[in-house]
Amino acid sequence: MHVLVTGGAGFIGSALVRRLLAEPDVTRVTTLDALTYAGRRENLEDVAGDARHALIVGDVADDAVCDRALGGGVPSGANANPNATATAGRPDVVFHLAAESHVDRSIERAAVFVTTNVQGTRALLDAARRHATPRFVHVSTDEVYGPLAAPERAREDQPFRPSSPYAVTKAAADMLAQAYHRTYTTPVTVVRMANCYGPRQFPEKLIPLSIARALAGEAIPVYGDGQQVREWMYVEDAVDGLVRAWRSGVPGDAYNVGPGEAEARPNLRVLELLLDRLARPRALLRHVEDRPGHDRRYAIDAARARAQLGWAPRTPLEEGLSRTIDWFVANQAWLRAALDSGDTARFLDAQYGRRLRPT
Repeated sequence: MHVLVTGGAGFIGSALVRRLLAEPDVTRVTTLDALTYAGRRENLEDVAGDARHALIVGDVADDAVCDRALGGGVPSGANANPNATATAGRPDVVFHLAAESHVDRSIERAAVFVTTNVQGTRALLDAARRHATPRFVHVSTDEVYGPLAAPERAREDQPFRPSSPYAVTKAAADMLAQAYHRTYTTPVTVVRMANCYGPRQFPEKLIPLSIARALAGEAIPVYGDGQQVREWMYVEDAVDGLVRAWRSGVPGDAYNVGPGEAEARPNLRVLELLLDRLARPRALLRHVEDRPGHDRRYAIDAARARAQLGWAPRTPLEEGLSRTIDWFVANQAWLRAALDSGDTARFLDAQYGRRLRPT
């Protein structure tokens, strides 16, 4: 079995690559990643010597790159593993995770999100049609449903009400994937996931950013009153949902994958747990101006995934948070390098510097 993972050098993508290489019937995994600021070679260091893995450096929004990747070819010079062969044949399954994913960045530069998330999905779907890819798993988000008042939970047939530019582009990509199944019978299965966290998450997101700032003894920004509620899912549980969607999911169907109310917490409570685990004072928390259009609560009904895929989360938030903190504490060189990558320092200062300055 040959599997292609777009965005495989990112946070969830690299965890999926490691999981796939442990599957007994997977003989080949190819990663397609543009290696932007959040897609990093370091995330794949532990599989760099595995001859079953190859890395194609390329933009998913480039039709030629997608055509070569789904056609089984590796562009000259792009294969990062010298032990891997130049070609591996056409993939049997594609996991599409490549995306711009940070809401704050989408507010600052929406055009990048339209290009990668919408145009990139279209290019990959067209390549899948040309090469008759047998299975295609498209990764979406609970943010497509928009905010929900308690106790409502979104089911897969619920209308989309995305709020941010990020969520809108993911909704468009999700709908494109479904349209390609209905129009061209492309064998697409959609997975809509709750908030993920864990090792290697880029330190612009709430949990890794707050760990980084706590370790440095710096103030941690809390948007508004910090009562925005999310369902927190450990990355290994998320990856298990993706693999089960490939194995047991029905083409044309969508599956919500999230831990439910048991792992729902306000952002402020998550940060308090984090600081307590690090033995840092809660006085580091600083309430700041809220994000524009900040959704108050996300909640999804994962009953279909539980019933049809046999999926269930296994990692309580407190346990997953401890594992995540331990990883970042043990890998502070990775953390520093991530904070120094691309325009991350400029972006973090633009987002939080003004908010954290005394008025």
